Amino acid sequence: MAFHYIGHVVDLTLLKGLRVLDHLARNNEPLGVSDLARELGLTKSNAHRTLQTLADAGYISRVDQRGRYACTLKLFELGSAVVARTDIRQIADPTMQALASATKETIHLSALDGRDVVYIHKIESPQPVRAYSSIGGRAPAHCVASGKALLAFTRGSLELFSDPLPTFSPRSLASVDALAKELETIRQSGVAINWGEWREAVRGIAAPIFDATGTISGSIGISGPAERFSETAIVEFIPDVVEAARAISGALGHNVARASAATPREN
Repeated sequence: MAFHYIGHVVDLTLLKGLRVLDHLARNNEPLGVSDLARELGLTKSNAHRTLQTLADAGYISRVDQRGRYACTLKLFELGSAVVARTDIRQIADPTMQALASATKETIHLSALDGRDVVYIHKIESPQPVRAYSSIGGRAPAHCVASGKALLAFTRGSLELFSDPLPTFSPRSLASVDALAKELETIRQSGVAINWGEWREAVRGIAAPIFDATGTISGSIGISGPAERFSETAIVEFIPDVVEAARAISGALGHNVARASAATPREN
């Protein structure tokens, strides 16, 4: 079944299949027909047909006698093919390793996907208490340093948001106006800070990465528990994070000297 809208056609069957696939991929446990029908608001017959189609295509498989399904490695293969074309991971890795060695904290390389930030590369802190995250994981962009660094230099990013903003801690930005002011500050300073706006006990610092055309390509960030990320520690970390972003930008062909002499502008 398909519905026609101005300029394009929406295939509801395809959308239903993608919703089921996305839900299975993000769930920690395999799910059966009844689970999916209840959680996604589908009829059992629709859920069963969708699962069967995805299984026939090789994206999911039945994993137990209870009739539950889980994703296969086909999704990983597709994701890996996309990531393999993202040279920024390979280019950024030496700088990320150096930053991790210097700070002993968790380092993230991030990209923007709508209102979310996606962690595309990570170096784990060696310390027993550290910020939890995973490669491929997401976070609300307006609540984390890496996301705010990306939003600040992405044209039209504020148009993705409307009031009230979703909040996750008492420190979360709650309005578009507050976010706009924060992004302007980031454009002026070249660095973003998360004061526990997503997880109250976790703080972070991030800076934007630009390519040869001056377009925002990602952000590099450092994060850790609030008890180690005091205001004093954050001030001490900022030069290292900014320098790491400049180094990666330079490796991507960005004219760092010219950019540092100019006021950062939204791309």
